[in-house]
Amino acid sequence: MNHTSPGPRPARPRPRVRSRRALVAAALLALTLQTGAGAPASAGETGGDGHGGRDCVATRHLDDEGRRILAIAREAGKDLHLNSVVLRATVDGKEVVTDALGESMTGVPARPDMHFRAGSVAFAHIGMTLLRLVEEGRVDLDDTVERWLPGLPRAREITLRMLASNTSGLHDYVTDPKFGAELEAHPFRHWTRDELLAFPYSHSFWYDPGTSWSYSHANYVLLEHALERITGVRIDRLVREKVTGPVGLRNTRNGFTPEIPRPVLHAFTSDRGLYEESTFWNPSWTTGPGAVITTHICDLARSAEAVGRGELLSPRSRRTLLNPGTVGLGGQSATCPADICLKQTEARHFGLGVIVANTWVLQNPSFSGYAAIQAYLPSKRLALAVSATKTPDTPDGNMAQEVARRIAAALAPEYPLSV
Repeated sequence: MNHTSPGPRPARPRPRVRSRRALVAAALLALTLQTGAGAPASAGETGGDGHGGRDCVATRHLDDEGRRILAIAREAGKDLHLNSVVLRATVDGKEVVTDALGESMTGVPARPDMHFRAGSVAFAHIGMTLLRLVEEGRVDLDDTVERWLPGLPRAREITLRMLASNTSGLHDYVTDPKFGAELEAHPFRHWTRDELLAFPYSHSFWYDPGTSWSYSHANYVLLEHALERITGVRIDRLVREKVTGPVGLRNTRNGFTPEIPRPVLHAFTSDRGLYEESTFWNPSWTTGPGAVITTHICDLARSAEAVGRGELLSPRSRRTLLNPGTVGLGGQSATCPADICLKQTEARHFGLGVIVANTWVLQNPSFSGYAAIQAYLPSKRLALAVSATKTPDTPDGNMAQEVARRIAAALAPEYPLSV
């Protein structure tokens, strides 16, 4: 689900398993990005089941700044050959622009209230959940995990802080070639926690726990399991109680199946060498059960604001969220290459489930045809949320991040949004 990086290629949850450019001319879509506002919902894609988020609609009356942002997004969509661009920007919590450009499927306009997979955004919510439990005195960040995760190798050395900040030294199963081959061959497979963890457990640690930094989805699979053991509450309910509920993310849901609440923003990818729909590929591999989230663009912008501002947290906990001790870690060693143990600097580093880049606080999931970014700039009180889907001609990489980068360059040129 994820997938993202601060030194940051790290956390880019994109498990692009062997991405290849599809050469399928017949599948090429004649897609001109256009505003989806006011377009009728397609049959079967309405929010009649109560999940439609009808309050998330395109801005009706744009000011000059809103029009400028929308023009940038429209131009970026054309340049990058995107199928859809869905976006929202707020300042001080007040809407500047919300809109959807392009199509969800052929002939079905994209809409702001359409739901999509948000991958590693869940890690930011889980990091905040952990900090709230620390504030309540239920755990300490430096508690070792052998009590809750007795099967974890070196459990007596690994702390909750290390799992949440990616400093345990565990390998990332997403980059394991054996895992990648299986995922590519069977995108609908349901993965269990033990099946995922078998991959990092088959390798030696990159380094002694706590002495360096390397991104690993395994850390969050384990952290989520530990939080369930600590509280006796299932992770989806715990995160709803501690974070997503209090900040009002009514359309952000954790899932246990490939289902996405309607209306759905459909995804397509060329990851397997053929341009194909990937909307309902099984996302169980992205993290632990109950932390596989879907959302819509209004919730994503609200999430960016709540996480970036450290809402629900004390000032001390917010500082920990932004730097739990990762700055200065990473870098090549005798046991870990530089492209795995990425150097964590003040300008770009991983926090407790978030990325900090040029003072932006963000997460940038990209996987299985879905790409998104939530980003908050504290000095400007600016929140950006972008989701993007692909055509066969879309470049590799997180193109939602590229759209957001162009918008940020116009609104806050002194703070480049580069990850």
